[in-house]
Amino acid sequence: MQHVINYDMPEEIENYVHRIGRTGRGGKTGIATTFINKDQSESILLDLKHLLKEAKQRIPPVLAMMDDPADMADELAQITGTKGCAYCGGLGHRIGDCPKLGNFKDKQISDMGRKDVFGSGGFGGEM
Repeated sequence: MQHVINYDMPEEIENYVHRIGRTGRGGKTGIATTFINKDQSESILLDLKHLLKEAKQRIPPVLAMMDDPADMADELAQITGTKGCAYCGGLGHRIGDCPKLGNFKDKQISDMGRKDVFGSGGFGGEM
């Protein structure tokens, strides 16, 4: 494909990479256009900004002007020994703001209500 258009920004940067990867098959290059809006989470936009920097791509002005806590990433990496999020490796946030960790915790909590801790049939399996 020569041009991929994302009409929405995925909630996770890995999904974005998967979508735009269609332009880079077989050593070819292409263009990826992604529409973003004010409802996007700041952490995914910061991840996108870091991804574009890493790939040496043009950074759109709306992303370039975002305050980036990772501008202090080198200092934080020296202090903590970890660059970016310690849970998922994302560069636009730290572990305290990790959307994947939040989703994981939410899933664990919702699964607790459905878990059959006594097996199927009550205490001792009788019934």
